[in-house]
Amino acid sequence: MPEREPVIETLEATDVCARWGEILDQVFHRQTRVVVEQSGAPVVAVISVEDLERFTRLERQRRERFQALADSWAAFEDVDPARVEQEVAQAVASARQKLRERAPRTP
Repeated sequence: MPEREPVIETLEATDVCARWGEILDQVFHRQTRVVVEQSGAPVVAVISVEDLERFTRLERQRRERFQALADSWAAFEDVDPARVEQEVAQAVASARQKLRERAPRTP
């Protein structure tokens, strides 16, 4: 059975202080995520440790993926952008031609 997504509850900071123990219990049991507002503006969120670990893992993966992209850009930093565009256009045209050749013919 799929795990139920926690409810996101928005509370004023004063309410959070008054209900801190209850909120901790709900967050710990992954029933709730709490957005804490001060004067109507969101300032922090209270999430479970599992959510924090997942968020941290996703941030790391995102950084790694963007680093791979930056590395690929660095490989072409000395190449004229017009030349890169020309080669990309040729590669796309070649790939499309191969797809057309493999596509079944319709009568």
